[in-house]
Amino acid sequence: MRGDVITYFENYSPVGDIIVLALGFVIIILIKEAYINKTRSFKIFETMVGSILIAACLGIFYRIGLNMLDSCPHALIYFFRIGYRMALYSNLYMYLGYVLLPLQLDWKNALQYHILPAIFYVGLILHEIITTAFRFGFYINEDNTIHKGVDIFVYGYAFFILYIAIVIIANRKRMIKPIYRSILASFGISVMIMIVQGHFKQISFTTATFMFPVFTLLYLVHANPYDLEIGAVNVTAFEDTIENNRVHNNQLLMMSMYMHDFDGTGKKYPVEIQQAIKHFYMDFFKSATLFQITTGRMILVMETAKNPSYQNVVNNMLKSFEGAYAQFQKDFKIVIAMSDDAITNAIDYVNLIKYMESKMSQNDARYVTDKDVEEYIEYKYILSELEDINSKNDLDDTRIEVYCQPVLNIRNGKYDTAEALMRLNLEKMGMVYPDRFIPIAEDNDYIHTLSKIILHKTCMHIKLMLDCSYIVKRISVNFSISDVRNENFCKDINDIIGESGIPYEKIAIEITESQSEADFRLLKSRIDELKGHGIKFYLDDFGTGYSNFERIMELPFDIIKFDRSLVIACASDYKSEKMVYHLAKMFSDMDYSVLYEGVETIEDEEKCKNMCARYLQGYKYSKPIPMEKLTEYFEKATA
Repeated sequence: MRGDVITYFENYSPVGDIIVLALGFVIIILIKEAYINKTRSFKIFETMVGSILIAACLGIFYRIGLNMLDSCPHALIYFFRIGYRMALYSNLYMYLGYVLLPLQLDWKNALQYHILPAIFYVGLILHEIITTAFRFGFYINEDNTIHKGVDIFVYGYAFFILYIAIVIIANRKRMIKPIYRSILASFGISVMIMIVQGHFKQISFTTATFMFPVFTLLYLVHANPYDLEIGAVNVTAFEDTIENNRVHNNQLLMMSMYMHDFDGTGKKYPVEIQQAIKHFYMDFFKSATLFQITTGRMILVMETAKNPSYQNVVNNMLKSFEGAYAQFQKDFKIVIAMSDDAITNAIDYVNLIKYMESKMSQNDARYVTDKDVEEYIEYKYILSELEDINSKNDLDDTRIEVYCQPVLNIRNGKYDTAEALMRLNLEKMGMVYPDRFIPIAEDNDYIHTLSKIILHKTCMHIKLMLDCSYIVKRISVNFSISDVRNENFCKDINDIIGESGIPYEKIAIEITESQSEADFRLLKSRIDELKGHGIKFYLDDFGTGYSNFERIMELPFDIIKFDRSLVIACASDYKSEKMVYHLAKMFSDMDYSVLYEGVETIEDEEKCKNMCARYLQGYKYSKPIPMEKLTEYFEKATA
């Protein structure tokens, strides 16, 4: 029997277990240094890695013990051997639990999958302990001879491998294809190595075979990673996919779904939404990949060559989605786009989608057209120019032009005030109107720089007109509530007007009331500070959206601008005319001046005059004109 012992040990080399330990510690270092979401599945993964490291250590100690039978206590060898096998069985049992997680089974169904392997697991451990304790399995005699007995490790190993494979295959429609295919392949390789080393009567790489399926999970789920619940990969993978297909000229179809309820909140999708998402992209398309761009945005990408009937599939998918929406009732926006040569990177595709969403209502789906792509490219160009204007902060930037619309003073029948309006004149696009670039500037926090430029240019032109003896009562400049929030708002206005050398009362600031309580308090303090210098304030767009009279009374405005919509309402509805008249009279009686904008006809003019108008503005008098042409409307002072 002593010869059997020597042969038994010579068929083992510690190299395999040492490599396992090295790889295990590399994984630990990667886990420690990389940011990984500590999900339940990841905790199971960590435990599986730990079980393999324990097995590798115990395997080495067990063989050392066998080589030192004369000095090593037999009980310690038994402990190492049983512990080694327990660690390997535990690894396989935990792997089963890991595989069951993405199936999202209720506890009763999940329990059914666990009962048989749990019984088998306990039975295998008890078998190792009992057969050793009662000496009809592995044991060592007092003379150090070894009895192997009946070794059922290979049967336990085969049971768990087969059971996991059956679970995966039976539930493959509920799992992500790349994951279940890779898991099966990695187990297949492990089994092949076990068979080969068994043929050569080797046992050195047994522990190493357990590492291959674990590496599969590390790469696919935790390093890439695939989200187990919905099967999405991250934004880096999206960038790689876009670039790779661009290089190979593969046409892609992209479907984006955005749910604002989940964006930036850290909330996970409810189970019914997760299941719907998996259903849509796994059952409708071939070789499609889902990417999670943010917590609230996912983009599904597939090659059209692999999905020749993609148009019909998309339509069917959208119809099916309507039924799913009735179930989960969460607001969404869906954008469908084809890859385009004009767009070269993944970030641009995401921004194109966001641009489309900005024009959509909730619970809507839109296809991106060629016109949309052209508009987005223009949008991107405008954004880049605004970014450059903002970074240079040049108050004389020639790309910003001032247009003015003269305002008629009813009391003297003359034009002595005007509203300054901003235009953007770009080399590649020519004149760009405010409705195109103001929202972009506000969304990207560039608006205050534009406001400073328009104020500076307005002040300089007023100075020029005053030097030429023109009568300028004031010119108003529009500021947004975003400007008001800027901590340098008052300082910038004071500095620009002061450096121009014109009287402060020659400038008025037009602003729209905000619904926010914080904005209201801030606006009130800003107005109080600037009015002390003589600057006038207009309440812009009165009659549109939200208007709180109590707040209006608290804010020391000088002029109330009645919106064009009120002028139109008065022309078609007697009740509206009476209401507007009484509102205007109330403001007038409280020493506010009333300005009607959007006056286009003689009828509009007469109605407004009869409704307490002090100033009139609109196309009847002049469309917006370059500021240099204001001299055609304003009069010079007589000698």
